[in-house]
Amino acid sequence: MEPTAPLPDTGAAATPPQRCGLIAIVGRPNVGKSTLMNALVGQKISITSNKAQTTRHRITGVRTVDEAQFIFVDTPGFQTRHAAALNRSLNRAVVGTLSDVDLVLFLVEAGRFGIDDAKVLSLLQGEGLKHKPVVLVANKLDAVNRRSDLLPWLKTMQDRHTFAEYVPMSAHKMADVDRLFGILKPYLPEQLWYYDQEMLTDRSEKFLASEIIREKLFRLTGDELPYTSTVVIDKWEEEGNLRRIAASIVVERDAHKGMIIGDKGERLKRIGSEARQELERLMEAKVFLELWVKVRSGWAASEEHLRTYGYE
Repeated sequence: MEPTAPLPDTGAAATPPQRCGLIAIVGRPNVGKSTLMNALVGQKISITSNKAQTTRHRITGVRTVDEAQFIFVDTPGFQTRHAAALNRSLNRAVVGTLSDVDLVLFLVEAGRFGIDDAKVLSLLQGEGLKHKPVVLVANKLDAVNRRSDLLPWLKTMQDRHTFAEYVPMSAHKMADVDRLFGILKPYLPEQLWYYDQEMLTDRSEKFLASEIIREKLFRLTGDELPYTSTVVIDKWEEEGNLRRIAASIVVERDAHKGMIIGDKGERLKRIGSEARQELERLMEAKVFLELWVKVRSGWAASEEHLRTYGYE
């Protein structure tokens, strides 16, 4: 029996195997996790504001680049200053996320490392997480006046933890975001994708609507309104390309209600108007939005109320 002749070499490279993995984005409150998440996904799915505790839920964002699917989980900033039920719920969300992921992005501001950053890092060094790869993302690089100042700072960060990678970057620069994808890809397991290639988030339009309303609430009330406020969708109706949405803004005190409504209702009108415009852009549909403000004393300290309002 004659030997089989080898197949001719066509020169075509083998298709690389698919990669897919879960990546947590962690850091102190208000460090820019949601901004980074939105940049990585390429669309706004996580709300941002200057108020701490803007992110209260685990938000999953998906981005597929070539053969790799990156599944990012934006966590609440780990809470260290208050022991209310709301903060305990947020911290459980952070810890629960870390136990499930393949890789952790530890986000700090380039050149800075404070006590709140240290507390989050100590969480990553806890039992069960010691051997999970952690990438240090030094964000807001564009705010550093002299890049040479970063070298001694990076040396101190190397002494704090054995990071898998060190990535100085700016989330507002797409070249930096694209570079980050290339750095993270080898850490994803070789396995089939979890989602379709076009998928951007696993959250529903209803959830995103409540988050966008809450973002406008925080942005337009500034430091006046305490963080103990939330948004509940009361009605959601779809009629072709029209969304009819009724939502309640829940606060703890009558005084907070007045802050939101504003003089002659002007502030509440503006919150509704800005939220409606953004929802129409996001959903590519016409939106009719009604907002109400309700007082529920002590809701943030009640585990039962938290479950009712969708907190994990």
